[in-house]
Amino acid sequence: MRSNFFERVYEVTRLIPIGRVTSYGAIARYLGSAKSSRMVGWALNGCHHLNEFVPAHRVVNRVGLLSGRHHFPGQDAMELLLEAEGVAVFDSKVVDFEKRYWDPSKELIN
Repeated sequence: MRSNFFERVYEVTRLIPIGRVTSYGAIARYLGSAKSSRMVGWALNGCHHLNEFVPAHRVVNRVGLLSGRHHFPGQDAMELLLEAEGVAVFDSKVVDFEKRYWDPSKELIN
């Protein structure tokens, strides 16, 4: 992985499988910066200008809330992107969050 923290966040986020979600904290822990979940959010807030797609809609808070939804164009864009991938959302929260949760620390070799 590249040395730039934001680039490393983008690389991990691109590995989240379609139909799965992870949390800001899970990405931060995987990158060895457990207390940097807010910085993961900052990185994802700024990814929309990149040439290569980053599926930031697959990253939610630790209980499955779409806490970053206001950084997407349109009020329901994040929810619509998740639902298009088969992830049910109700009241701005991922339904069956535990079932859909993807932990990079368990799924990827660091």
